[in-house]
Amino acid sequence: MNTDFIEVRWHGRGGQGAKTASQLLAEAAILDGKHIQAFPEFGPEREGAPIRAFTRISKELIKLHTGVTNPGIVVVIDPTLLISANVTNGMPDDGILIVNTEESPEDIRKKLNYKKGKVFTVDATTISLETLGIPMPNTPMVGALLAAAPIVSMEKMKNIIEEKFLKKMGQKVVDKNVQALDRAYKEVKKG
Repeated sequence: MNTDFIEVRWHGRGGQGAKTASQLLAEAAILDGKHIQAFPEFGPEREGAPIRAFTRISKELIKLHTGVTNPGIVVVIDPTLLISANVTNGMPDDGILIVNTEESPEDIRKKLNYKKGKVFTVDATTISLETLGIPMPNTPMVGALLAAAPIVSMEKMKNIIEEKFLKKMGQKVVDKNVQALDRAYKEVKKG
């Protein structure tokens, strides 16, 4: 994977935090002096509707202003979208697919008939329920992404989580999100 220019496409549903995850990753990359873009794409703005979010990270100025059509990394926050959305569309042969599921990477590979690239799975929903107390799998999915592709350091990601959540939600929420991030980083499975 080219680390000079990285494109990530996030698949989720409204209310699952795909937009926030995209922004957290981008803002952590800023700490490395990188240029970034992070933005969502959705239709009717309602909770539960399928959405996509995009992250671009580059050593150079980013001049593109479109959605990500050839992502090096795809993160699927809601596993029900594996059936209804072509999540692997446009991925290169060395792409990375990360899915929130209890299933193994081999099961996901078979389900999608995905023969190229790398597949990672993590049960981010259970992690979020057990650490945050709510089904908000976005932070665990960021942890899984950083285990699969260390785009930014965990330390920088934790700094961004604290910066973003501390004033709004307090230290307890920061600590729970860091715990969810760490746990997913350790529990992600590669296949």
